[in-house]
Amino acid sequence: MELAKHIEHTNLKPDCTKEEIIKLCNEAITNGFYGVCVSPYFVQLAKKTIGKKTQKIVTVVGFPLGYSTVGAKVEEAKKAIISGADEIDMVMNIAAFKSDDMQTVQNDIQSVVTVCHLQNKKVKVIIETAYLSDDEIIRACKVCNDCEVDFVKTSTGFASEGAVPRIVKLMRANLPTKIKIKAAGGIKTSKQALDLLLAGANVLGCSSSVKIIEENNENS
Repeated sequence: MELAKHIEHTNLKPDCTKEEIIKLCNEAITNGFYGVCVSPYFVQLAKKTIGKKTQKIVTVVGFPLGYSTVGAKVEEAKKAIISGADEIDMVMNIAAFKSDDMQTVQNDIQSVVTVCHLQNKKVKVIIETAYLSDDEIIRACKVCNDCEVDFVKTSTGFASEGAVPRIVKLMRANLPTKIKIKAAGGIKTSKQALDLLLAGANVLGCSSSVKIIEENNENS
């Protein structure tokens, strides 16, 4: 398994700097990572730094709490795409979901999916599994399937728990093969990374990516 090709090298810290994003992008190129995940503010810089390399530019929408308005998320997505984003990781409206306002949840996701798919960009929906029961995770996966998202993502990395294999397996069992899974949050070791991929994840969001790859190479 070529672990590097499954990793989105991530820095979404609120205090990260331009220099740190340039370093992130160069590390992604050097190590052959799938892409980089950066805040909307840094999308243009990441695009410029990556240049014509194959790494994807990923950014976030409605991050990290998910309860911004549909219109705000749509505008965020549009601006991110104009700036050079290839993929959008949007946070589901968890407050609406918990309030059983499924019409709002579906409209929220569908609106962003429509904007992105019109521009041939991919959408990942972050369902923030730390806040959901197993039954709610299954329900969230169904909504994502109905909206024809490209990926369902476990976590923002800002909640109490990130990605764990058991939850990834549950998601995989309740999503069609065409919808991929991004596991993110708290992935610090090569064992964690490999366990999540074996559980059914397709892509991993990691900030400790270089350490993970070095550790994996040592163990190979």
